Amino acid sequence: MAELNSDGGGSHGKHEKKRAKKSSTKIDMTPMVDLAFLLLTFFMLTTTFSKPKTMELNMPADPIEKQKQPKVKNAITFLLTENNKVYWYYGEFYAATNPDGKPATTLNKTNFSKDGIHKILLEDYNKDVATRIMELEKKRDTRQIADSTFKRMAVEIKGEKKSLMALVKTDDKATYGNVIDMLDELNICYVGKYALVDISAPELELVKQQPN
Repeated sequence: MAELNSDGGGSHGKHEKKRAKKSSTKIDMTPMVDLAFLLLTFFMLTTTFSKPKTMELNMPADPIEKQKQPKVKNAITFLLTENNKVYWYYGEFYAATNPDGKPATTLNKTNFSKDGIHKILLEDYNKDVATRIMELEKKRDTRQIADSTFKRMAVEIKGEKKSLMALVKTDDKATYGNVIDMLDELNICYVGKYALVDISAPELELVKQQPN
């Protein structure tokens, strides 16, 4: 509380000169300190510390026999290289001189725009999964199903055997930012099964042969 003290400075004698009144202020800081500690205690008890947001990434196990690579079924492969270039192909990779006599794999060029990877996944190769999960999102938003039920069903749909598998491969000229963008695109497009895999020598050679 603030106090105002005034000294009358009245005359003590008939011949003394009149003096100007002196006033002094005194501010009591005790209530302000109490309030500060009260607010500090309140925020310490009610604050919720934000949890770090991380992305779960499951790396594939090394094959027991590296000569026998598993067959690729319903999988799309993205190859990242320099200058933000992205190439892709669907299914098994066949080099120009493969022993099975299969037609050689050709690469398609795409990018991170809305007409690029986004369109390839949502409108073509992962359309079924995306449609089913978006229907679940509508039910969750209209409170027909609980959020926990939505998450469980979405994970089950993404993990089905027939769901799309995405393989991401990079050469030594690709950037870390492109890999993060690629993983973000896969999550946005409801791809639940994906992995970072080493690029093979025939794939790397095919990337080098692409025109600039």
